[in-house]
Amino acid sequence: MTTQATDSTPRPQDPFAALPDTARLWCFGVSRELEPDEEGRLLDAVDRFLAGWKAHGHPLAASRDWREGRFLLVATDDRITPPSGCSIDALVRGLRELEQDLGMEMVGGGPVWFRQGGGDGGVRRVSRAEFKTAAREGVVGPETIVFDLALTRVGELREGRWERPARNSWHARLMVPGKG
Repeated sequence: MTTQATDSTPRPQDPFAALPDTARLWCFGVSRELEPDEEGRLLDAVDRFLAGWKAHGHPLAASRDWREGRFLLVATDDRITPPSGCSIDALVRGLRELEQDLGMEMVGGGPVWFRQGGGDGGVRRVSRAEFKTAAREGVVGPETIVFDLALTRVGELREGRWERPARNSWHARLMVPGKG
C-alpha cells in the first residue's frame, strides 16, 4: 500500500477515539481470519498509508481501528480537510493491493456479516443470497447480531449502529421473502 505523501516525514496518526462523531467513516471486512503476521502486515501498511494520506496536497486527519480481528475501520475528520475522490480512490487502490498480497478480500460491497450463534459467537461472512436462505431456514433471525459496514460517520458507530440486531438494521429486508 503506497502513500500519497510528497515528503518523507509522516505525521503522527490521530487516535481513532479522538475523532469527532462527524468524522467520515469507511468499514471494510476481511474475508478470512488473518494469521498474526498477516494482521501485522495489514495494519502496518494501513498505518503507513494514513500517515501520508492527503487530499489535494493537504494531510488528512485520519485514523483506523481494527475490530474482531476481521474489520478495518478508517476514518478522517473532514472538518479539517475533506477527502477528495482521488484520495478515497488511493485508499481503495491501496487496500486492493493488500488483498492481492494477503490473498483475501476486503474491498467491495455485498457480503453480510453477522455473529454466529448469538452475541458472543464468531463472526461469519456470507453472500446476501446465503443470508436470505439462512433466514428462511431459521438459522438467522431478527435477533441475530449483524455488522453494518455501510455506516458513513463515526458517530453512527458510537451510537451502536455498527453491531446490532438484524431487526434494527437494513439486514431485516433480507429476511422478508421477495425483498432485499
